[in-house]
Amino acid sequence: MPERSIVRYSSRRFEACGDGSEGENTLRKGPVTETGHTKYRAPALEKGLDILQLLNDEHAPLTVSAICQRLERSQGEIFRMVQVLQARGFIEQDPKTDGYRLTDLLFSMAMRQPATQNLVELAIPVMRSLANEIGQSCHLALHTRGDIVVIARMESMEQVGFTVRVGYRHSITKTVSGLILFAFQPEDIRAAWLAMVDDKPSPGEVKKFVAAADLARQNGYARAPSTVVNGITDISAPIKRGDRAIAALTVPYIKTTYAQGPITAVADKIKAAANSIGSQLIEGDSRG
Repeated sequence: MPERSIVRYSSRRFEACGDGSEGENTLRKGPVTETGHTKYRAPALEKGLDILQLLNDEHAPLTVSAICQRLERSQGEIFRMVQVLQARGFIEQDPKTDGYRLTDLLFSMAMRQPATQNLVELAIPVMRSLANEIGQSCHLALHTRGDIVVIARMESMEQVGFTVRVGYRHSITKTVSGLILFAFQPEDIRAAWLAMVDDKPSPGEVKKFVAAADLARQNGYARAPSTVVNGITDISAPIKRGDRAIAALTVPYIKTTYAQGPITAVADKIKAAANSIGSQLIEGDSRG
């Protein structure tokens, strides 16, 4: 029998192997890292992921030309990727600027993960009870790449209040939710989170943030004026699994005639609610 050929596409980093597995493409091995792990390359996938990460980091839509410029790629490379991502629903075009932005598809996919679903399902009844008891809204936040992201909220039944929408993101260093999440992490995780923050704080700001986190860890909660809205005092307590905070339960406290009790009493109730959610998570772990 004639020897089967192996067709190599070195520029694409994969091989079509004719060694008994005809028609099956296998990724070509890339360089070996210092730790001994082999890296694989998938250039087309990497370009798509680069586009998603870029749009995630931008506050305004970007045109194809702007994406090409930022990623230092050609128009031909990026145009097809953008069209596929749009067709699959990951990005959408802004009719006013012709720029592209992320849809909420990735966020929706993350929200459907069992761990997140279970957390939200357990938290919602507790959050509803808390909001009714204190006459304030509350929300649940997680950490994601140096930011906090709000994954659930509960409005109070009062006629006046303040709420934060689901999907809201902001730097951990500029939010009380981020402060409380940071407070209940080991040193290596803290360092990793700070390295992910896009708007890099100065050494002095980092020192102040870490000191505030250490104090919050001692107190079991954090409280500070909102950096976004004047007149709001954000109060946050950790929802813990073990000794780490996996989420933050936060109340944007606004002083009204509907507010139930002084702000110190509200802080105690937020801590109790966060502990209740955390204890249910631990019970669920033990049953599993």
